[in-house]
Amino acid sequence: MRAMNAVRPPAVAGSFYPADPQVLAAEVQRMLAAVPPTGEPAPKALIAPHAGYIYSGPIAASAYARLRSASRDISRVVLMGPAHRVAFHGIGISTAQAFRTPLGDVPLDPKGAELLSIPGVVALDEAHREEHSLEVHLPFLQTLLDRFTLLPLVAGMAPDGLVADVLEAVWGGPETLIVISSDLSHYHDYETATALDHTTAEAIARLDPDAFDHHGACGRTPLGGLLTLAKRRGLRIEPLDIRNSGDTAGPRDHVVGYGSWALTETPPAALPQILLGLARRAIERRLTDRSDPLPIPDLPDLREKGACFVTLHSDGHLRGCIGSPIAWRSLAEDVTENAVHAAFSDPRFPPVSADEMFRVRLSLSLLTPPAPMSFASEEDLLSQLRPGLDGLVIEDGGHHALFLPAVWEQVPDPAAFLGHLKVKAGLSPDHWSENFHASRFTAAEYHEG
Repeated sequence: MRAMNAVRPPAVAGSFYPADPQVLAAEVQRMLAAVPPTGEPAPKALIAPHAGYIYSGPIAASAYARLRSASRDISRVVLMGPAHRVAFHGIGISTAQAFRTPLGDVPLDPKGAELLSIPGVVALDEAHREEHSLEVHLPFLQTLLDRFTLLPLVAGMAPDGLVADVLEAVWGGPETLIVISSDLSHYHDYETATALDHTTAEAIARLDPDAFDHHGACGRTPLGGLLTLAKRRGLRIEPLDIRNSGDTAGPRDHVVGYGSWALTETPPAALPQILLGLARRAIERRLTDRSDPLPIPDLPDLREKGACFVTLHSDGHLRGCIGSPIAWRSLAEDVTENAVHAAFSDPRFPPVSADEMFRVRLSLSLLTPPAPMSFASEEDLLSQLRPGLDGLVIEDGGHHALFLPAVWEQVPDPAAFLGHLKVKAGLSPDHWSENFHASRFTAAEYHEG
């Protein structure tokens, strides 16, 4: 492999976009100013086209305008586009230290070399040398972001899984923006292209890369990996602008399609509401005798093992409570199964009816793993308890019981808390033995409404 110079010079300045810095800066600012502000949160990822600015620039601007509020937050951009000049297998990184445009130099992220540990990622400067699918995005980024490093990636022939793994490895936090470069259909008449691009856009909106091919999007390879990862991580996707060259500056007998999308992450605070929604839908499906599987959002947190208790209240009174003290199945399964059991199988209450379900309010307790406690006596155990914080599991001679931390609200005294828990386990309040075991845990509490 022939090494690239320390700075990769512009390859398409003067053809795809203006070579004069002042003219280029004014052109980018003009296109961005034409996009009205939306107030939407800054995206985690963007999909934008890569043709000449006269053709696709306004569509790309509709994506980049979403970065207005994040100019100081984003310090790294991962930019992936398809290979147009060099045929190869895998994903190619650059050995350059910076990429240059008429607006200046963009330093490359030195950690990009760490991707070489992933099978299928190769150092391939030839793939970057004349590639326009990355370069045309840089002036937009240089205009909007205060200061950032660039991780440029050219996708050759690569499976969606490899692309998704690479993007996952560099996903980062709010400091990292992912940009996927892709045009849509090529060289059809206007009506045919419009129909084809509409079909592709619908597939992208469904996060379904299997529903279109390279004829539908020239960046199908990087797009496929992003959509695969977006579905895995539960990203929300929003179409911003879908047009073709016949709408912007070209004739309508042979057009190229363009589209832009913004993808945002599900806020962490939304996860409890997702879980509470799953719990309620699981109960309602049982009430209507539906046997088809409950659709589960494809979120990593829902696939991880988790332990929870689901509690039902009706008119302010306890109506059922069932849970798992130990994580042994996926969190989504634990929530839905415990919700159904709390509604229909708590032996203290009759099954919930459809008529009263509208009065039922659900609560969810997400438990940390129980930690065994070491103590020499009951007094020692009581001294270690943290009222309002600790949930407690006790066991002795085949008797066992659990109190959630929420019980402290009704029983704030540690001795009374332990005494009531012993009674729940079928022991006397003053029971004690050398075989008495206790574990404590904490719980995050969430409530509908």
